[in-house]
Amino acid sequence: MIVPVRCFTCGKVLADKYYEFRKRVEAGEDPGKVLDDLGVERYCCRRTLLSHVELIDQVMVYKVY
Repeated sequence: MIVPVRCFTCGKVLADKYYEFRKRVEAGEDPGKVLDDLGVERYCCRRTLLSHVELIDQVMVYKVY
């Protein structure tokens, strides 16, 4: 939903890498090579970035009064 700030398993900070990762993957680069370039080596951190689904735009439609 919201960009993961830290890896859920090991606690490594990932928020600073997410937008660069998404931009490069959308440009057509291989996700594995992008993660290697960004220094994301642990499989738990890679899983967190690869499996993240951006749903915040769909949730923001509903307002709480």
